[in-house]
Amino acid sequence: MAEDLVSKLVELKEEEALQIVRKRLDEGEDPMKILDDAREALVIVGQRYSDGEYFIPDMLYAGEIVEALTRMVKPKLAEGAGGEAEKLGKVIIGTVAGDIHDIGKNIVVFMLDVNGFEVIDLGVDVPTQAFVDKISETGAPVVGLSGFLTLSFDSMKDTVQAIVEAGLRDKVKIMVGGGVLNDSVSEYVGADSFGRFAGDAVALAKKWTGGE
Repeated sequence: MAEDLVSKLVELKEEEALQIVRKRLDEGEDPMKILDDAREALVIVGQRYSDGEYFIPDMLYAGEIVEALTRMVKPKLAEGAGGEAEKLGKVIIGTVAGDIHDIGKNIVVFMLDVNGFEVIDLGVDVPTQAFVDKISETGAPVVGLSGFLTLSFDSMKDTVQAIVEAGLRDKVKIMVGGGVLNDSVSEYVGADSFGRFAGDAVALAKKWTGGE
């Protein structure tokens, strides 16, 4: 059924995709697996956009479908996380300048929140200075940079460099995530690590704040 969900999402078949999600939730499947499939589908949609097969309306519609899917999955995620937890620490997160995608970021924000972190969400198309200012203001030890397309790589690099120039780099751990990121991109932008899935972001934040 995982392949079916990815296929329906990629083909932008909303009702069929949501029916698969309902069935998988009713059968007690781990909701994180459903979100992982949604992420895989979004990567394919992004590639089709890059290849000229899909256009901006297609990208937006895919995002709307995944938003609806996420609303269905969230209650199950909250149950699995055990509800409210003592705050483990602060995490600043945002989609970098030039990128307005927020589906993956929003999933990460939710997962960090239910796992006990105080999340400071800067939104999308965030200027480099906004990250620097928020680090100085809050003293948050973890920063998450989100980006969906390859055009975000240089914005991530610029953001990390701005943090370095502000003298704050040794005070924070930086993780990157989204779309087509990998270890090579993480190294290129100067981050400490990257996360392929929302659960990876939670694991990294716990590791870096001593919350394991």
